[in-house]
Amino acid sequence: MSGSRNSREKTCCGSCCTFFISLGFFVLIYWAIFQPHQIRATVDSAALSNLTVSNASSAVSYLLAVNLSLYNPSKRVNIYYDTLDAELRFRDAVLGPAASAASPTEFYQSRKSGDVVKLEFDGRGVSVAGDVARELENEMKGEAPVSLELDVDVRVRYVFGSIKIRQKPRIRCALSIPVKAEGRGAGAGGAVSSGDRCSVKY
Repeated sequence: MSGSRNSREKTCCGSCCTFFISLGFFVLIYWAIFQPHQIRATVDSAALSNLTVSNASSAVSYLLAVNLSLYNPSKRVNIYYDTLDAELRFRDAVLGPAASAASPTEFYQSRKSGDVVKLEFDGRGVSVAGDVARELENEMKGEAPVSLELDVDVRVRYVFGSIKIRQKPRIRCALSIPVKAEGRGAGAGGAVSSGDRCSVKY
């Protein structure tokens, strides 16, 4: 009896393993045939305003609006964008998350199509290290543009047929914005229409 029971358990276990291996192989072949490509991201435009730096308190204030273009290059695979979490950095120092949710917050993207996502940042008295404040102030006063980095963490679902595969791509965009004084006491600002490609890593 014991040997018969063990034999049945081994057979059941073997059948389950075979099923999951076959399922994984099927998904892999299906994925290879339909070839979902990585999304492409570019910064269409960015507008920076009210940028001020206080060396005394090592604080930065600013307003930033970014139009981020996302493109699905796949020929047969559609994408659902579930969440987009954006953050702004300067020299690896975090200047704050987006002031509100991306617009649109979530959307569906068919194959070979693109959408523009609007991101807005409202940094007021953001505390940074003293050397970061000095570097940012030097860029504001010098002729070099202010170099910022836009970081966007995305949750997507690749959809082909009845199969959905979740991914978490990370988008990194370099923003180089020439700035000038906007008026007495108003801080500095500037805008770019770059179209520069961003890096996308999975």
